[in-house]
Amino acid sequence: MSNKNFNSENGVNKIRKKFLDFFESKGHLVMKSFSLVPHNDNSLLLINSGMAPLKPYFTGQEIPPRRRVCTCQKCIRTGDIENVGKTARHGTFFEMLGNFSFGDYFKHEAIAWTWEFLTEVAGLDVNRLYPSVYLEDDEAFEIWNKEIGIPADRIFKFGKEDNFWEHGEGPCGPCSEVYYDRGEKYGCGKESCTVGCDCDRYMEVWNNVFSQFNSDGKGNYTELIQKNIDTGMGLERLAVALQDVESIFEVDTIKNLLDRVADLAKTSYKEDAKKDISLRLITDHIRSCTFMISDGIMPSNEGRGYVLRRLLRRAARHGRMLGIKDTFLASLANTAIELSKDGYPELEEKKEMILKVLTEEENKFDKTIDQGLSILAEIEENLTKSGEKVISGEDAFRLYDTYGFPLDLTKEIIEEKGFSVDEAGFNKAMEAQRNQARAARKATNYMGADVTIYQSLDPKLTTVFEGYDSLLDTGKITALTTEDEIVEAIAEGDHGTIILDKTSFYATMGGQNADIGVIKKDDAVFNVVDVIKLAGDKIGHVGFVSQGMFRLGDKVETVVDSENRKKTAANHSATHLLHKALREVLGNHVEQAGSYVAADRLRFDFTHFKSLSREEIAEVEALVNLEINKALPVVTDIMNVEDAKKSGAMALFGEKYQGDVRVVSMGDFSKELCGGTHVHNTSDIKLFKILSENGIAAGVRRIEALTGDGVIEFYQDIENRMQKVAELLKTGESELITKAENLLDEMKALKSENEKLKAKLASEALGYSTENIEIINGIKFIAMQVSGVEMNELRNLGDKLKNDVDEGMVVLASDVDGKVNLLCMAGDNALKAGAHAGNIIKAIATLVGGGGGGRPNIAQAGGKNPAGIKDALDKAKEEFKSQLA
Repeated sequence: MSNKNFNSENGVNKIRKKFLDFFESKGHLVMKSFSLVPHNDNSLLLINSGMAPLKPYFTGQEIPPRRRVCTCQKCIRTGDIENVGKTARHGTFFEMLGNFSFGDYFKHEAIAWTWEFLTEVAGLDVNRLYPSVYLEDDEAFEIWNKEIGIPADRIFKFGKEDNFWEHGEGPCGPCSEVYYDRGEKYGCGKESCTVGCDCDRYMEVWNNVFSQFNSDGKGNYTELIQKNIDTGMGLERLAVALQDVESIFEVDTIKNLLDRVADLAKTSYKEDAKKDISLRLITDHIRSCTFMISDGIMPSNEGRGYVLRRLLRRAARHGRMLGIKDTFLASLANTAIELSKDGYPELEEKKEMILKVLTEEENKFDKTIDQGLSILAEIEENLTKSGEKVISGEDAFRLYDTYGFPLDLTKEIIEEKGFSVDEAGFNKAMEAQRNQARAARKATNYMGADVTIYQSLDPKLTTVFEGYDSLLDTGKITALTTEDEIVEAIAEGDHGTIILDKTSFYATMGGQNADIGVIKKDDAVFNVVDVIKLAGDKIGHVGFVSQGMFRLGDKVETVVDSENRKKTAANHSATHLLHKALREVLGNHVEQAGSYVAADRLRFDFTHFKSLSREEIAEVEALVNLEINKALPVVTDIMNVEDAKKSGAMALFGEKYQGDVRVVSMGDFSKELCGGTHVHNTSDIKLFKILSENGIAAGVRRIEALTGDGVIEFYQDIENRMQKVAELLKTGESELITKAENLLDEMKALKSENEKLKAKLASEALGYSTENIEIINGIKFIAMQVSGVEMNELRNLGDKLKNDVDEGMVVLASDVDGKVNLLCMAGDNALKAGAHAGNIIKAIATLVGGGGGGRPNIAQAGGKNPAGIKDALDKAKEEFKSQLA
């Protein structure tokens, strides 16, 4: 440090504490710094002043926790970003010390405490301090002159531009600033040099804003009843004065960080003016990035995420310019955290996340910057040949969109060589892309520019849906996106998409609306408002973070809204019954032409050439309700398409099916190919009511209907229809509730009995001995037949047996009601030896009258010939041997 008298008492962290302690002694509530992300304030992208997060208290929208408050607020301003590094005075991140009064004290106390802190606590020389006031603010002048004792010739009066705070209509008022004379060595040498000069000698260290008027925005002012004080003092600026250094880059904490940058670059500050630009820029930008990420801001191509990305990539590029070859931003952030964690403990708490985001983003930039620089060099070469000096907006946008070059980075690079950019053309291309993205979002009802984002996901990622039988599951986050960017994490307030390796959430498909609910872990909650099926068997959970932060790789719990699922399933099952009833009443020409299934209603489109009569509607409705009241079991079988069709299952009109399909049967009444979620028993649907029937296109009709509780609510609202329901159910109104309760009790009893039976069967199925296990070419193998075990339970058995055979091969066959379930699971040891579960299933499925296949580690099939099970198991052993040969 250039100040030989510098000691730790003048350190940034000590100054911050002194300020807060001082105003706490004056009755102020010390509040923690607010997040850099504005809360309920659309006017700001990032918090840029100490007053900004306190706006609701100044405007009266919220009641402050105390009428006297003080803070040290972290702030970011990017208005002069192009000058950061080029000068020693510009920066993007700074800390703003502030004391605030909401209708409590005013000018007398504010000015007195300003002077007391600067002279008695901070210890600045009184002879080097100069106050300024608004030229019409005689009251402030008198206080400085008469009460504080500053000679009149040392108090400077300035006009509105310098000493009156006003932003359009609303509260405003005069300012009183305090300047510190840093000495002749920082001056311009002119005889006229004094307070207000543009040189670096007289530095503003304190600014009191006296909010005492209300402006109508037209030059008219009225006195405010409640007058407020808004004080701002840059912590780094005060440290410059106290430590007697040239700039903010030489105060203790920032200089320590800058020295760390210099060490990485194998250089020293103030040895090379060009290198100094990069040293200052990196030092400033890494501070901003570290604090932004700690507040949950993630790199992206829009909004505050774009600001973060700009800063990150500028810092990364200047690191390259200094010769730093490896990733280095995380290392610098680690230093920044150590230097500032006393005042901001959240930096240490979020340290792992901060370092990971920085490393990932820097690696991502490294992959694209070489390509981008090559393209940019090509553009420059073409311009030089043609004698032009302006890069087109389209080329600049291509560098941004394809290679991740923020516009200011392109400008910075090419300005060094005398070129410029057509910024208007760039903005036009950007707006065109945004319009296209908005149109796509509207058309698909997805969040963000989904096509671009989701297509960029790793194609190897898949999601297993395990929600047919359970609404709860655990999964691992394999990918995260915001509305327009693949990211490493999303934080509170962010909207985005979470992709898991497995989930209990059903995605919108086949006309059925997605599940809703939450994804959660210990300290975080993500509200799922939509679930979408993506290419490559990925499922995207779309929503927003209401609490905490989610990171890539997190283990989470998926919790489906049970009430929503139950109602949606009931409506879906009702569409199957409706489809069959329409064919029964109107004829076999009726085909499903579309559907919409949500929790509150269902819509069914079908082919028919005239409107239904009242009698036909009543007959269809009655038939559906009849099958509901029969309490038909809803059974799902997995089989290949041909077998499904041969079994009599109806397929959706015009739909193309491949591989194995799910066949949903409701007694002998309805059988359809369907991948949606359904009730376990038609009685779960409770009731069905058609609301309307009309034509929507030539030869296509539409029915809208309600089920279950929706019907009950409908009848509660329209009393005369309740009588009709009673007639259809052939019971009195007073008996409806009793009948519904009996059906529910009956269902619960059956479900309970069914679960006990499943548990018993599964337990009995494990009654094998080690004699069943064979060793083939050093790999353990077991092939077993069990009885009455459905596929889900069969998979559970397979998981248990796989451990018992030391990650070898498991083949299971189960006969259930005259049908066969086959399962083959290959553990890690079997896979390493060359085993392939899918090929084994293909080889043996035909022996049980079925077909199937799957992945190397797991495969399954269905069949209808239990007599062939023994041959199938023997064949499985032969096939396994051949795979290991």
